Amino acid sequence: MKAFMDNDFLLSNDTAKTLYHDYAAKMPVLDYHCHINPQEIYEDRKFDNITQVWLGGDHYKWRQMRSNGVDEKYITGDASDREKFQKWAETMPKLIGNPLYHWSHLELQKYFGYTGFLNGDTAEEVWNLCNAKLQESSMTVRNIIKQSNVTLICTTDDPVDTLEWHDKIAADSTFDVQVLPAWRPDKAMNIEKPTFVPYIAKLSEVSGVEIKDLDSMKKALQVRMDYFAKRGCLVSDHALEYVMYAPASEEELNEIFVKGISGQAITRAEELKYKTAFMLFVAKEYHKRGWVMQLHYGCKRDNNALMFEKLGADTGFDCINNYAPSSEMADFLNTLSASDEVPKTVLYSLNPNDNASIGSIIGCFQDPTMAGKIQHGSAWWFNDHKIGMTEQITSLANLGCLGNFIGMLTDSRSFISYTRHDYFRRILCDIFGSWVENGEYPADMKSLKSLVEDISYNNAVRYFGFKL
Repeated sequence: MKAFMDNDFLLSNDTAKTLYHDYAAKMPVLDYHCHINPQEIYEDRKFDNITQVWLGGDHYKWRQMRSNGVDEKYITGDASDREKFQKWAETMPKLIGNPLYHWSHLELQKYFGYTGFLNGDTAEEVWNLCNAKLQESSMTVRNIIKQSNVTLICTTDDPVDTLEWHDKIAADSTFDVQVLPAWRPDKAMNIEKPTFVPYIAKLSEVSGVEIKDLDSMKKALQVRMDYFAKRGCLVSDHALEYVMYAPASEEELNEIFVKGISGQAITRAEELKYKTAFMLFVAKEYHKRGWVMQLHYGCKRDNNALMFEKLGADTGFDCINNYAPSSEMADFLNTLSASDEVPKTVLYSLNPNDNASIGSIIGCFQDPTMAGKIQHGSAWWFNDHKIGMTEQITSLANLGCLGNFIGMLTDSRSFISYTRHDYFRRILCDIFGSWVENGEYPADMKSLKSLVEDISYNNAVRYFGFKL
């Protein structure tokens, strides 16, 4: 029997162990998509206790605590941090097979030196150990990032954001990890939402462009893209419940937009037409600027009406949308290709059934000017577990060119989630090792070293165009 999560965790053969320990483990981390707060990086936050690190804003953990019958008081309510940690510790033993069990223990091992296992009985020991460690200077936010071997972070930022914390970090010569903004314009696209009218007013204010029609809205977005670009932005990100493709004339689109900003009701057909036009516009801007377009889709959000009313969005009540938009995605990219304006694009679907669909679509729009211009993004959200990662990697290998894959991202709000890269790299090396030992790929260590190092880090650096 193997020891619990030892040095060879998830590595089932000798080739996998060599690939991981000699190559993958030594590579830096490039976190090109996350949700951490740049203000906390600038201020070099020190956490008071492990609950603040682990349970503040982590809807992954909140979902599992609810699944274990934990009262909301101990999840997002007014219970003490110690009480909340206890409830999480009591939930942990039941999460056999869940990536949260692995991630939590990887984090305990790496950042706190704890090699036991967390449950209700060991909660006090772990609480005291972690909290004592968090008081050390090595556990401030900046030092956590440094000891995690992170070279660059892309946060998630709205077009109306001031980016003041990015400016302050960039001006601070004592911290050499780049923290760059990533453009997330969902609020400007969501014309059907009640927040659209006040949002457009804010966009008009910060851009200095009076937004009265569709053309002026586009101008305002271009102004803000310029603002982001001056601060090193090379990445966009979009959250789509579905991929739409509903073309319309410029005249009709302008009429829809004017209805939207005047607060009139928008039909479903009008919503889809506007969103299609919006995505085509920003995609062409990304192509012009050399930005990467990341499309996250396949999520049905805010499903529990009662809890949404109490807690709002991003609190753990989203699910997979059982919809494979292969035709719509192909039509969307095909429209861009007609004028040679397809930007570098990364496709992520929350539905694992879309893996093959994505693999076939990306092959239609690759470009000889850049290897792997269109990417199948890493297993995301409900799929970033052992099976989900294995299926995504295998599907990409079957249908595409896996050697050009840009690898893992954290997609996290936590500063100690960089062990997700370690988790991914172990799984990647185990897959490669299994193929080698099964005679499906030669024991060509020079090629394997390049593959592992590139997928772990180098491909992402080249793909996004970061200056490191």
